Amino acid sequence: MKQINIFKHVAGVALLGLLCSCNDFLDETPKSTISPENYLTEESQLASYANGLYADILPSHGNWSYGTFGTDQHTDNQAYMNYDNKYIPGQWKTIQSQKADDDPYRFKFIYSCNYFLENVMPRYTAKQISGSDANIRHYIGEMYFLRAYEYFKRYQMFGDFPIVRNTLPDQMDPLVEASKRSPRNEVARFIISDLDSAIVLMESNPDKAKTRINKESALLLKSRVALFEGTWLKYFKNTAFVPNGPGWPGKEKDYNANYQYPTGDIDSEINYFLTLAMEASQEVADAAVLVENTGLVQQAATEPANPYMDMFSAVDMSSYSEVLLWRPYSKGLGQVHCVVVGAQFGDYGVGVTRGMVDGFLMANGLPIYAAGSGYLGDETIADVRKDRDSRLTIFLKEPGQKNILIEAVEGDHAVPVEPIPNILTGDAAKGYATGYALRKGGSFDQAQCVNGENYTGSITFRASEALLNYMEACYEKNGNLDAKAQGYWRALRERAHVDTDYNKTIAATVMSEEAKNDWGAYSAGQLVDPTLYNIRRERRCELMAEALRYMDLCRWRSMDQMIAIPYHIEGIKIWGEMQNWYKDETTGESLLVYGMDNPKANVSAPSLSKYYRPYEKLSNSIAKDGYRWAMAHYLKPINIQHLDITSGSGDVSSSPIYQNPYWPTAANQGALQ
Repeated sequence: MKQINIFKHVAGVALLGLLCSCNDFLDETPKSTISPENYLTEESQLASYANGLYADILPSHGNWSYGTFGTDQHTDNQAYMNYDNKYIPGQWKTIQSQKADDDPYRFKFIYSCNYFLENVMPRYTAKQISGSDANIRHYIGEMYFLRAYEYFKRYQMFGDFPIVRNTLPDQMDPLVEASKRSPRNEVARFIISDLDSAIVLMESNPDKAKTRINKESALLLKSRVALFEGTWLKYFKNTAFVPNGPGWPGKEKDYNANYQYPTGDIDSEINYFLTLAMEASQEVADAAVLVENTGLVQQAATEPANPYMDMFSAVDMSSYSEVLLWRPYSKGLGQVHCVVVGAQFGDYGVGVTRGMVDGFLMANGLPIYAAGSGYLGDETIADVRKDRDSRLTIFLKEPGQKNILIEAVEGDHAVPVEPIPNILTGDAAKGYATGYALRKGGSFDQAQCVNGENYTGSITFRASEALLNYMEACYEKNGNLDAKAQGYWRALRERAHVDTDYNKTIAATVMSEEAKNDWGAYSAGQLVDPTLYNIRRERRCELMAEALRYMDLCRWRSMDQMIAIPYHIEGIKIWGEMQNWYKDETTGESLLVYGMDNPKANVSAPSLSKYYRPYEKLSNSIAKDGYRWAMAHYLKPINIQHLDITSGSGDVSSSPIYQNPYWPTAANQGALQ
């Protein structure tokens, strides 16, 4: 997947935001040392072009962070050391303009894909591209996949979005025309159409190493997109966030005023997408071979390794049956990250929340609050881990555990034995945001512990998601689980060393208890039923720290309840036995300082909660009263510059672009509701 810089993709970042420039938008030909008419005419050039987009479009580990394992920060699963403005209504505000590469309403990489397809497809049809036909078809399929993935990112952020299939001339009229936003379900259909093309064109495992995009990855992404749109339409039905819903801003534009769903109505559209999600996920799930999980954390080089743990930190991930696509790194080539070093400490300031930890079942299949569960409580992290779902016990770090099993001189940032969590520092590189930290993605090899020079792989897609997608789509569509969904669920629980009788779990589930820990217990402000909740719980636990949580919370409409009732992000039970961890070694005095008006406060007060609240230590924290929500926040606002330029008059109401629901059309304004 390494990036080959033969070709520089320098297309415009926004379709309309830079109309005043001649050099930075959708009519610009990508620069190359090879003339355009001679480029993209042979197999190797197609491969190089695709390679250049992998790292730009697909998720992978960046340096000086917890990589993809930290993406779920600022959700109910993981928390960073500082709060996120989107949970403080009025603090997330509209923006007039941003630098091109910072503006999320951009088309830079969409253009790059369009340029490729616009040039390659006619040449391929005319048999003007040299090389293996199978490989040429595969690289074309990769470009359809990459365009689909990039569109999926924009569609998640904005919903309705312009569908642009071709490069555009440097002329105002065609650019303004192309800026018209298609209804969100049409964007989802377009994405799925691209994925269908990719599925037809691509091979299953072209390089045998699973480092190139492949058919199975396209099927999995198709199921993800279809499940996203199907559940979004279901839970946002009769709101301004779906086409033809009350207050939908698209209705105000003549080009969308008479829009009708292709299937006839929103319910049929929901059914259409959920059916696609089931079909695509089944193809992947039926062929999936889940990687073995011993249920144990290896603590000596002579002990058996845990393949499931090692899968997330392997240098070479090609042998793991569950991995569909991954990105390799190379110290020699300077392609490195810092995930392993982060996991030696507190995961670069991204902590696991109490809500996430409490959501895991006991190994016997019972919730921690259920009678007979055997839960020991949370006075210590050792107690928390005892007899739990193994996905918690193997990944949640505990003081005294060995972090290094293979010694190496060069690993100068290794922490050989896990210390008590350092919640008292503001240094994200070494601090523990909540007191709970993960070893997911961490390595026991000290050679990986060179700061900024880690080279373990990064998983892009793994097959277990397909099982989860099928389970959820099946229940959302039919109201029950078919035999296939039941089998998938049992397989996931068996691998996790949890009692496979999920009905036992459902019967013991009390939704008012689950609501304390899990935003996914809600949809549209109402508690969901215990069966659906436990399907969501399974997804939450299996995909913990894998960058899909915020996506799920949005499509489930799982933050409405915080409009009226604040949610407090919490970590370890600091005001219990664990407070004794934090004492001066010389005097024996407590190092814990609290009091909202005490500028030296380093923990939250016991009067607020027995549990550590990282954002509620000081009175000047605008998150001191907990996290809240606004309906507008389910989608991003469009920068005002785009509306101004396309209006032609400065009157944003005449722009073909409409603002997202409840966001103002003036800069520096918070959500209206």
